[in-house]
Amino acid sequence: MFFAQYYLECLSQASYLIADETTGKAVVVDPRRDVSEYLADAESRGFTIEAVINTHFHADFLAGHLELAAQTGAWIGYGRRAEAEYPIRKLTNGERISLGEVTLEIIETPGHTPESISVLVYEHADDEVAYGVLTGDALFIGDVGRPDLLASVGVTADELARMLYDSVQRKLMSLPDAVRVFPAHGAGSACGKNLSTERSSTIGMQRLTNYACAPMAEDEFVAAVTADQAAAPAYFAYDATLNRQDHELFDAGTAGPLTAADVLALRDGGAVLVDGRDPQEFATGHLRGSVNVPANGRFAEQTGTVVRPGQEVVVIAPEGRERELVTRLARIGFDRVAGYLAEAESVFPALEDELTRSSRVTAEQLREALQQEQPPVVVDVRNPGERQEGHIEGSLHIPLAQLRDRVEEIPLERPVVFHCAGGLRSSIAASLLRHVGRDDVSDLLGGYGAWLLLSETVVQH
Repeated sequence: MFFAQYYLECLSQASYLIADETTGKAVVVDPRRDVSEYLADAESRGFTIEAVINTHFHADFLAGHLELAAQTGAWIGYGRRAEAEYPIRKLTNGERISLGEVTLEIIETPGHTPESISVLVYEHADDEVAYGVLTGDALFIGDVGRPDLLASVGVTADELARMLYDSVQRKLMSLPDAVRVFPAHGAGSACGKNLSTERSSTIGMQRLTNYACAPMAEDEFVAAVTADQAAAPAYFAYDATLNRQDHELFDAGTAGPLTAADVLALRDGGAVLVDGRDPQEFATGHLRGSVNVPANGRFAEQTGTVVRPGQEVVVIAPEGRERELVTRLARIGFDRVAGYLAEAESVFPALEDELTRSSRVTAEQLREALQQEQPPVVVDVRNPGERQEGHIEGSLHIPLAQLRDRVEEIPLERPVVFHCAGGLRSSIAASLLRHVGRDDVSDLLGGYGAWLLLSETVVQH
C-alpha cells in the first residue's frame, strides 16, 4: 500500500493519496484545488487515479474534485445524502472499494454535515483491523467537527450535534484502538475549536485524550461540542455552496502582472487591494484603501473574512510571492483576481501621492490614551475562547470573522484601537475600517500579550 498525507499549513487542511502498488489503482481523498502535486506523485509511481472522494461538502476551501476528474477521468464520490450539480457516485455505509489488495470501506458519519462520511483503509482486504480511518471533519485530533456551520441549510446545529454523537461515540469509538486516525484538518482550522497540532493519532489515543470521545450522555455531548465555537469566516457558506456546483476549473495563469496605473484604475473602479506584506511594512507605507492581510498568516482564510466573495481583487505581495498568493485565493474559490502589482516595493516611491501610513500604538501609549477625557474605543477582534482568558476592561468584542458585517457597531465620534493576541489580526481589522472610510484608527503593537506584560509591570511598580 502507498499512503501519503498532504498538509496545507495556511488552511490547516489534510488530503490523502492511497494506492495499491501492485495494481496501480489510486484514490485521492479531500483534495485541494491545485492538484498538480497529486498528479505528479501518481505519475512518478505509475498510479492511475480512479476515484476522488470528498468526505463532505467542505466549507473552508474549494476542493479539487472537478480538476482531478477533468484530468484523470476519475469518478467523484460523496456520502449518500449528497446532492451536487455534477455527476457523483453516492457511497453508502459499509460499501467497499477495491484497489486490489488495498480496500476502502465507507462509514457514514454525519454531524459536521448531513452527508459526511469517514473512510476505513485496509492494507489487505481480509485484515481484521484497518490500517487507518480518514475521518474528514467528523473526528479531529483532540476535537470533533463543529455542527453549527452554515454548510447544512435546513438542518439545525442541535440536530447535527445529535448525529455527531452517534457518529463519534457509537461508530468511530467502536473501532479497535490500533486504528490510526487521519483527519481533514489540524490546529488553526475554524472547523473545530480545540484541534491538535498532531496530524495523526489512533482511536485508542483519542478515546483517552479527546474530550468528545469520553463516554457521556447525548445531551452532555451536544452541550460540549456546541459551546464556545469561534465565529466562522464569512466565506464558509460561499464555499460550501460552490463545492456543490459545477464551477470553473482552477487556472493559475489567469492573473498576471499589472502596472501601477492598472492597479489605481482598478481600485478606483471598486476592486479591493489586498496587501500581503508584513503589518509593519504595511504601516510604513501602502496604497490608499488597501486591506492588509499578511502572507505569513492564514492569508486565504483571512482574506475571505474581510473581502466579500465575488469582489474583484488586486494582490500586492511580498517580493516573489505574487503567484503564490493568487493560488492561495483560488483555493477558497476567490477567482476574481485581476492580477498583482509587479515589483511593488520598487514601484511605491513613484506613487508618493497615493501612499499613506497607518497608526500602530504601543501598550503604554494605549494605557495613557485610555486615561484621557476622550479615550479611544478599544475593539478586541479575538475569538470568544481567547477573550474568556482575559480582556482589556471596557473593550468592545467583535471577532475578526464578524467585523465586516458589524462595523456600524463601532462608535463614530471617538478614535479606534484594534487589538488581537499578537498584532496580526488587528492590522487586518484596522486596515478594513480605514478601507470603509474611518480615519482615526490604530492597532496595538504586540496585541493583548503586550498589554498583559505592561499590566504586570505596572502592578510590580
